[in-house]
Amino acid sequence: MAGAQPVSTPRRIETLDAARGLAVCGIVLLNVYNFSLPPAAYFNPASYGEHGPTTLALWAVESIFAQDAFRAIFAMLFGAGIAIHFERRGTWRAHIARMLVLLVIGYAHAVLLNNGDVLRLYALAGFLLPPLLRLSRRWLLVVVALLLAVHLGALGWFAWGWLRYWWDVRHGMGDPAALVLWNSEFGSDPAAIEAGLAMGRETLGHRIARRAFEWQGPLVIFLAFLPQTLAAMVIGVWGWRSGLFGGQWRRPSSRRVAVILASIALPPMIALCAAAFASGFAGTVIGTTALVWSQPFAILLGLSYVAGLFARWRGGPVPRGLPARLVAAGQLSLSNYIGASIVMAAIFHSWGLGWFGTVNRLEATLAALLVIALILLLSPWWAARFGAGPFERLWRGGALRLS
Repeated sequence: MAGAQPVSTPRRIETLDAARGLAVCGIVLLNVYNFSLPPAAYFNPASYGEHGPTTLALWAVESIFAQDAFRAIFAMLFGAGIAIHFERRGTWRAHIARMLVLLVIGYAHAVLLNNGDVLRLYALAGFLLPPLLRLSRRWLLVVVALLLAVHLGALGWFAWGWLRYWWDVRHGMGDPAALVLWNSEFGSDPAAIEAGLAMGRETLGHRIARRAFEWQGPLVIFLAFLPQTLAAMVIGVWGWRSGLFGGQWRRPSSRRVAVILASIALPPMIALCAAAFASGFAGTVIGTTALVWSQPFAILLGLSYVAGLFARWRGGPVPRGLPARLVAAGQLSLSNYIGASIVMAAIFHSWGLGWFGTVNRLEATLAALLVIALILLLSPWWAARFGAGPFERLWRGGALRLS
């Protein structure tokens, strides 16, 4: 591993595209809850609708193996893409243009379609990444450790204080009213659920009017998620520079890293899932787990998945069938990400079939699997006939004009 050299050839690395395709499909599995259920239900299976054994088992699998791991992969590959851009003599001007256009695309995506858009966060974090490209591989890992320490130090201190207060309230030593924010955002507060249902059923015009000038919420999300997002991007730079993301590591080395990282990440993720069950899905426990405690381990798990793919196929070519379909999905990742939102909005938003709030968690997951099937079915056809996807062309063309 120490002797691996970074990849500098212009060829596409199919395993990297497959990882990107896996990330897109995994994100759909979670994003569907933004479209189909009240906001708290995205995190908490007990906040809305039926939550029997099947629902709870589904949530447990998602919380352990999927929650934020696929977004971490997306962020890693985004960081690797920025490293590749500058390695191939891309300019600062071109990079800024790419991030600005992506920011506009993400803003439109968030206003019109998806409350959980990540493109704005990636674009803003992308402005901060290039100065770190000067660092050696060792120092890139130091930066990752520092960013995760900032995340756990700042947000962890805040979250731990609220957990202690929740524990006091549970034992009759505090005021339950002080936890109303956690219960409304992550719990089962009836008023918050009704407000979420009303918001999800609004017309497209009302949605645009409400979200077009919102800035407080996106700003808080950006500040809260910046350290771990930037950490994932820096890991992507390290993965590219080290040769892991170029398929240059030997399979046993990639496999060993995948196993080690999964062994580190999974026990805490399982413990956090168990804590949620033990708390009765209390909003404070669910919220602090989703926003703070799980994040570093989700990043490690995401890197484990990518290392596992490279242990299987190195740089490619990948076999025909599902692996090849993942490659095509990854080549059209931006179009598939936004296209999935368009399909899910057509199913759940008021200007589509209007199924928002009428399905349970399992039914929403089945809808997500249908969207994933469409991605895997149509991506090879589109890539073979048209090459880049429509939103890739929009991003590239807009950046070229701006730069």
